[in-house]
Formats: sequence, structure tokens, C-alpha cells
Amino acid sequence: MRLKRDVLDPQGDAVKRALDHLGFEGVKGVRVGKLIEIDLDPALASAPDLEARLRKMADEMLANTVVEDYEVQIVS
Repeated sequence: MRLKRDVLDPQGDAVKRALDHLGFEGVKGVRVGKLIEIDLDPALASAPDLEARLRKMADEMLANTVVEDYEVQIVS
């Protein structure tokens, strides 16, 4: 998850300033996000509606969809 492009990211701004201060040139911007990994029971991991279920989890509980975007990746 990460903040939507039109939402200010003060943490990303602070990281960019620190990178500038350390001499890392050419960094135009930084956005900070978070990663949530979900380990599923193998029986659920092969369900045909798995991606839809994960998106429902994100929409209803894991992400604040007013200010955050998210993506779902299924890795076996």
C-alpha cells in the first residue's frame, strides 16, 4: 500500500531530503508505503476466487482506500 499520488507524503519527503543531504543526486521524489504479507492455508491458496477475496480484505480492513492505493500479488 502507498499513499495516492495526490496525497502529501511527509515521510517520503523526509527520506528524499536525507538522500539529498547524503549526496545521492538525481532523486526526484520518494513515496513510502507498507507491505502486508498474508500466509494462507494451502487449501485456500488454490481457490479460484483468491484474488477477489484478498481485494475484499484490503478494501474492508487492510487499506484506507480514501488515501491509499494497493496492489495484490499472489506468490506461490
